[in-house]
Amino acid sequence: MDTADVRVLINALMQEQLSEDQVALLQGFLANLEQPGQCLRQIGEAAGRPPCPHCGCPRPHRCGQASGLQRYRCVICRRSFNALTGTPLARLRLRDKWLHYLQCVIESLSVRSAAKRVAVAKSTSFRWRHRFIAAILRTPRPQLSGIVEADETYHLESQKGSRQLNRPPRKRGGKATRHGISSELDCILVARDRNRQTCDFVTGRGPVSAGQLMKHLKPVLAPDVLLVTDAAKAYQAFAKQAGITHEAINVRAGIRARGALHIQGVNGWHSRFKTWLRRFNGVASRYLANYTGWQRVLDAAELTAPRQWLRNAVAPA
Repeated sequence: MDTADVRVLINALMQEQLSEDQVALLQGFLANLEQPGQCLRQIGEAAGRPPCPHCGCPRPHRCGQASGLQRYRCVICRRSFNALTGTPLARLRLRDKWLHYLQCVIESLSVRSAAKRVAVAKSTSFRWRHRFIAAILRTPRPQLSGIVEADETYHLESQKGSRQLNRPPRKRGGKATRHGISSELDCILVARDRNRQTCDFVTGRGPVSAGQLMKHLKPVLAPDVLLVTDAAKAYQAFAKQAGITHEAINVRAGIRARGALHIQGVNGWHSRFKTWLRRFNGVASRYLANYTGWQRVLDAAELTAPRQWLRNAVAPA
C-alpha cells in the first residue's frame, strides 16, 4: 500500500464511508500488526526472571532465546525452560494472535465466533479459552473479611462433548428427573464479602455438606468474619465446627433481610452468572469451575484489557 492508497483510506474514514464490519476488520488488522512484539514483551515483563519450574531454584541463568522468548537454565538441575514452562500456556502456538483472542474472552464470545474473528480452528479456540482461563485462575483466592454472605446455586449436570455417556442422552439440555436438589445437579458455592471480594467453588453433586464447606469455604474466611447464610443445617454445623460467628436468614419464611444482614449480594452474583452462562448453550460439568472463575474475573472488572489478562496469566503463581 503506497502513500496515495493510505490517503484514500484516511479520507474514507474521515467521511465515515466505511461500514461497521469494515471498521471492525480494519481495527483487527491494525491490532495484529503490532501484536507479535507486544505479546512477547508482555510475557517477558510479567514473568521477570522466573524460578525453575522443575526444582524451584530461584537462580537460573540466561541461556539463549527460542521462538522470541528468553530461555533459562537451572544451575541445580541443569534443565532449561522459558517463562511459559509449567503454565497452562506452555506449548501453545500462534502467539501473535493471543492478545486478539483475549479480547474475545473479555467479550465472552462463543467458541465459533472467537475462532472466526481470530482466524483459528474451532478446536484451537476451545483449547485457548480453557488454557487462558486456567492460567488466570492460578492466582490465590482472596481472603474474605467482615460480613461474608454465602449461598449455593445449582446447575444441571452435563456430559456435553463426552463420547461415552453413563446415562441416557437428554434432548435440548433436558431437565432433572426429580424435583428439588438431587445428585443430578452440580452445586456451585459462592461466598462474597461487602468489599465485593468473591470466591466460588464447584463442590460436587447434590446439596452442599458441612464437610465440603470446611474443605472449600474455611480456608478463605478470616477468623473474625460474620458468616450470613440461609437456614440450611449444613452452614450451622460448619460454623459450629469452624468456630465462626454465624447468622441465618430464613429465606423460606419470606425473610429477605434483618437490618444489614442479608444474602442479596451473593444471590445477585448467582443471577448475573446464570444470565451470562446462557449464551454458551450449556457447558459440560467438567469445565464448570472454569466458567464460574471466568465470570468472577469479568464481574470484578479488574482485568479489562487483553494485556492485563496476559500479564496475569503468565505471572508466577
